[in-house]
Amino acid sequence: MAPSEADEARARYVAIITDGNGRWAEQRGLSVTDGHRAGAENVKARLRDAVDLGVQELTIYAFSTENWSRSLEEVKALVRMFAEYIDRESPELHEEGVRLRFIGRRDAPMPDEIVDRMQWAEELTAGNDRITFFIPFNYGGRAEIVDAARSFTGTTEEEFRDHLYAPDMHDPELVIRTSGEQRLSNYLLWQTAYSEFVSREELWPDFDRAAFEAALAEYATRRRRFGGRVA
Repeated sequence: MAPSEADEARARYVAIITDGNGRWAEQRGLSVTDGHRAGAENVKARLRDAVDLGVQELTIYAFSTENWSRSLEEVKALVRMFAEYIDRESPELHEEGVRLRFIGRRDAPMPDEIVDRMQWAEELTAGNDRITFFIPFNYGGRAEIVDAARSFTGTTEEEFRDHLYAPDMHDPELVIRTSGEQRLSNYLLWQTAYSEFVSREELWPDFDRAAFEAALAEYATRRRRFGGRVA
């Protein structure tokens, strides 16, 4: 059966840049760590919304290669929280049919215990197909391209893709950024060449299902040209 126009307009591959945890916490007189914890809880909620809304792949930025330059206290809290998230959520997400994939560099300064947890979660959920949840951690778009170029000996874009961190990832059709910011921040530079962008004013912990649906609805009004012309 041929896909309907509604099916074609629906975003199947979505990436989110989760901005605003620190500002959310500051507005409430809380610590930055409290803001990150609120943001982490929101990730789980929006992942479940994505399943309901027909998204097949969701990518949510967790920790960039540049984030190591933040204060030692904040970095330690983020890494500890990430480890807790993998331990706590992976079995439940596995039961819900979520496939977990982590992308980014896995060498120093990445702690070995984090890399081990990533591998465990990926192996646990490898057979799931309800939705694939890509989590960039110690990730940078330029770093990914440099790492791919080191081993690339081919001549085509298709061959180059095979050297990216997740060759199986589809290019995001939609990139959402929260907190009103309108920049990529070194995120999926190769994959977002023709992505549509939606900027939302909500700080990430306040980005709820209604905001998610509004972003998807805005995408559905776009006419993607991929460098050509649409009659």
